[in-house]
Amino acid sequence: MKSAVRGGAASSGHAAGETLVFRASFAPEIYRDFEVADTCTLYALARTIIRVFDFEFDHAFGFYCSLKGNIFASPIRYELFADIGEGEAGDMGVKKIRASDAFPSPGTKMCFLFDYGDGWEFLIQLVMRKPEEPNVKLPRLLVSAGKAPEQYPADDDEEE
Repeated sequence: MKSAVRGGAASSGHAAGETLVFRASFAPEIYRDFEVADTCTLYALARTIIRVFDFEFDHAFGFYCSLKGNIFASPIRYELFADIGEGEAGDMGVKKIRASDAFPSPGTKMCFLFDYGDGWEFLIQLVMRKPEEPNVKLPRLLVSAGKAPEQYPADDDEEE
């Protein structure tokens, strides 16, 4: 994980030395709460979301401010495609934008879409900001509720 150099205030105007606690929900009963540094990028946040659900981080993804309906029509979109030169006008990338800027205050929610083919959608919410604890390795999983689905389930239609 690429880490930013700390020193002074973070770019979002919040004090340095904070952490961000997020809830990533696949379904109301299937969610993970985890903590990341306030300097983490959306790319690092995506990698953490995928890791806490035991998925492989092997597909493109995006964060969308619309939570229902056509998320691709969201006025605010952060997509990996923008970083590799394949995004549409208005798309922002994920490799330079800090999670603390995309999720400016507790309660902020976005839809996280992973793997445009299979369409894994997660609701991501910033739960809280808190002072950084010394000697704590981040990111860290805080709560794991419910059994995560299999990213690549066995095919039920096996050859006869």
